Amino acid sequence: MIIFGTKGYLYQLAILTMVCGWCGNPAAHTLRKRVTKFTLFFIPLFPFSTKYATQCTFCGGEQQISQEQADQLLAQHGAGPDGRSGPAAQQPGFTQPGQPGQPGQSPFQR
Repeated sequence: MIIFGTKGYLYQLAILTMVCGWCGNPAAHTLRKRVTKFTLFFIPLFPFSTKYATQCTFCGGEQQISQEQADQLLAQHGAGPDGRSGPAAQQPGFTQPGQPGQPGQSPFQR
């Protein structure tokens, strides 16, 4: 007996502020990536469907977009392909440990 099927994964890539095409309000939109993978004996093997969409947080309206549009929105947002922001998006005054201009002592050491 062979057990096969599919499993869906939903990744939130970014939260963007745009004007909604459904309600017309300037609101936050989540940029999401949905990947469907083929499974064999409940082990995901390979993706066979990848779709991108934006969803308005105000009205819940969802719009399917292409991969090129999603990449363009991520580039405008300043996030990487994994959805994480770079060093420019960090809080003001925050520096990574070991960077120049920061004392070598941890703030928790005396």
